Amino acid sequence: MKKTLQSIANWLNVDCGNFGETVVTGVSIDTRTIKKGDLFIPFKGENVNGHQYVAKAFENGAAATLWMKNEPNPPSNVPILFVEDSEIALQDMARQYRDEHKAIFIGITGSNGKTSSKDILASALSPYYKVQKTIGNFNNQLGLPITILSLDEDTEIAVLEMGMSGFGEIEFLSTLARPHYAVITNIGEAHMQDLGSREGIAKAKFEIIKGLDEHGILFYDGDEPLLQNLVGKEPNLNVESFGFKQENSLVASNIVSTEKGSRFDVRGELNGEFFIPVLGKHQVKNALNAMLIAKSLGLRDDQIHFGIEQAKLTDMRMQLIPARKGILFINDAYNAAPTSMTAAIQFVQTTDMRSEKWLVLGDMLELGENEKQFHESMANAIDEKEVKRICLFGPRMKWLYDKLENKFAKDNLIYTANDYNVIINYIEQHANENSLILLKGSRGMKLETIIESFK
Repeated sequence: MKKTLQSIANWLNVDCGNFGETVVTGVSIDTRTIKKGDLFIPFKGENVNGHQYVAKAFENGAAATLWMKNEPNPPSNVPILFVEDSEIALQDMARQYRDEHKAIFIGITGSNGKTSSKDILASALSPYYKVQKTIGNFNNQLGLPITILSLDEDTEIAVLEMGMSGFGEIEFLSTLARPHYAVITNIGEAHMQDLGSREGIAKAKFEIIKGLDEHGILFYDGDEPLLQNLVGKEPNLNVESFGFKQENSLVASNIVSTEKGSRFDVRGELNGEFFIPVLGKHQVKNALNAMLIAKSLGLRDDQIHFGIEQAKLTDMRMQLIPARKGILFINDAYNAAPTSMTAAIQFVQTTDMRSEKWLVLGDMLELGENEKQFHESMANAIDEKEVKRICLFGPRMKWLYDKLENKFAKDNLIYTANDYNVIINYIEQHANENSLILLKGSRGMKLETIIESFK
């Protein structure tokens, strides 16, 4: 973004004084990461008032700042825009910039796989377009506007991740971004405590169609009956489905995993054998929506082949990490819900990468009143014939431990509520060059801490 302060003032319908020619090249809400030319946006929270950092923002290179009108003692003789509410101003700026931008906007939501789908799609399109994507988890009512305002003016494809915890949030993000294409990766159990049921989760994710361009397309997990039902109620909606069931627009089968990635066959909108350098059947499904979008954009089959072979995921998503003693870790510890944990467990149990398979599982958070049932249900996903050793971490994993206690030998199953060292020492004692160790848990469990001891 490269705008004069006068242009931004016009967006917000405010006065910029004598600083209209000041050039703004980005936005920032954090003085520690602010770049020269950024517009600083101070927020006022319960514990921190961002206005007290405005002077620091200018010291670090800010070109201008917002200032809430009800906040006393504004600085003088600096480029400043007075607004009623910083958050609303940020969103209004993003809305205006989106209206002016010529890029194709793609919105991605879902219970699991948002970030992986974003990464695979951006990788697949990058050889042919200038692509920018959501960085990190900037996917909410503050992060999405910042992402939009961070787009270069010549960006051709904007891949935007959209997260939520309650009803109305995806609708807000979708109507702000107005995507040309929308993706719903799947429906899981995350945020069950806020949305009450999987039906509620599906309804909340389906809000992404609210801002979808009238000629746009929704790409969705066609294996999910809840999404099929919602699609059936929108006869005028342009849709493409992906999955493993034969009736989908794009179907994957014959999935083979190696240490280099996943090879699979597809049938439907594309046909043939494809490869992604990513592990897991569930990641193949995430690749399918990228392939459908690439096809809709007009890429040839050979270009799609090449594009998805460049896929690179954000760390801690089925990430292979060779370690001391010849141990091979799969770091899938960024987040977890029953659906994604089951998928990761199934991958480990069916791969032939290593002969001795381990599970290191941490608590799944935000599952609501049925969290005990969800943790216990993981016992059904674990095949004692395929898994040699299990380490469970976190107070909720005690429920799973109790379910598994009679299935595994005492020396092959351990549990700790909060001590990483119990698991680290156990791995140190028993793991070797034949061991493949999956780490999977919610973000708050920070299971990647365990790997640090073995790098």
